[in-house]
Amino acid sequence: MTPRDPADPNDSRWSDLDRPPLNGTALRRGLVREGGLWTELEVVQRTGSTNNDLVARAAAGGVAEGAVLVAEEQTQGRGRLDRRWTAPARSGLFFSVLLCPAEVPVARWGWLPLLTGVAVATGLSRAAGVDTALKWPNDLLVTVGGEERKAGGILAERAGDDGVVVGVGINVTLRAAELPVPQAGSLSLAGAVTTDRDPLLRAMLRSLEDWYGRWRSVGGDPLASGLQETYAAGCATLGRTVRAELPGDRAVVGEAVALDGDGRLVLATQEGIQQPVSAGDIIHLRPA
Repeated sequence: MTPRDPADPNDSRWSDLDRPPLNGTALRRGLVREGGLWTELEVVQRTGSTNNDLVARAAAGGVAEGAVLVAEEQTQGRGRLDRRWTAPARSGLFFSVLLCPAEVPVARWGWLPLLTGVAVATGLSRAAGVDTALKWPNDLLVTVGGEERKAGGILAERAGDDGVVVGVGINVTLRAAELPVPQAGSLSLAGAVTTDRDPLLRAMLRSLEDWYGRWRSVGGDPLASGLQETYAAGCATLGRTVRAELPGDRAVVGEAVALDGDGRLVLATQEGIQQPVSAGDIIHLRPA
């Protein structure tokens, strides 16, 4: 972690009064409890990547399941395939959690980023009052000026043999002039009823605890937990014709018609073939 420089006026925790710091003490009081999933919660001012940090800590045996690491600013945040994710300090919520679903077969762990997407979307819809949608496999969409825009992303990485670190990045108060690309958005630009990050983070983590508990209690079965149905209901990708770009300059074009039991997107091609594609194989998924 890079420490703050007290001599830098732009590095003060109060340098942007529209973006107050998170209250780590209050967050711990509201989320970390005996018998609950969340066992510790740390807020750091700045780091390269919360995912990198938590994966390293898990590998060293320094944290238990339910550890939450939150950064006010990430300097090397990334998404799938090492795509960069940058945002001004305190303009979003950037956090990672350690999950160790020992009761669930490893073959079903691929549902964890999709489960997190459902939990994040559910929590934000309740707390921020914005309509959210999921773009398979790992993006959160909001509507800005009648247009769907990406406001968040999810990245899951293995942490040793028995754990998964899931990272979430959400643009909360990012302004139009700060958008990294025109297709990006934020909760503020989507008309959120609140951009207070403390209740937003609490809502997302409580929703994640609920969904994870349901999924884990049935051995990761996506049908029995209701996860497969719920994800499909909130997935903006389904019903659209898309082009899935795959390794080796290959591509599949078809209508996204379903999500199968392994969390793969099923494309109905013009040749009448139903072709499943997995998140691990996708380089890009674009409108056709």
